[in-house]
Amino acid sequence: MIIKQVSVFLENKSGRLNEVTKILSNAEVNISAFTIADTSDFGILRMIVSDPEKACSVLKENDFSVKTTDVILAKTPNKAGSLSKLLGILQEEEIFIEYMYAFSMDNEGAVIVIRPTRVEYCVEMLQKHSTELVKADELYRL
Repeated sequence: MIIKQVSVFLENKSGRLNEVTKILSNAEVNISAFTIADTSDFGILRMIVSDPEKACSVLKENDFSVKTTDVILAKTPNKAGSLSKLLGILQEEEIFIEYMYAFSMDNEGAVIVIRPTRVEYCVEMLQKHSTELVKADELYRL
């Protein structure tokens, strides 16, 4: 239910993102989803990858600042109102969200990556409301 997300701190410098993707490619680590948040001085690349431990290891070997964070992946239909329904559950259960991002699986639905402040409680509440969660062992069958 809880997935390890890899976060990489990047200087706002041309080519840094490409360096990360090349390193992961050479290590045969697949990126399933990502988002980038930036400021004027640096960016944070957040990724769902096929092997978080290996990703962290190879990136650290190449002098990148890396950490893992626990996130939850919730599956929703890819249709109008699905995100609103999920957010309604989170609001009803008073779950604070630090950030979230999503990726679509075409007709199979969408996966919403959620970083709540209280991960275990969020999992409990989503299960209580019968929200389908992606387990780590099924993540790479999507």
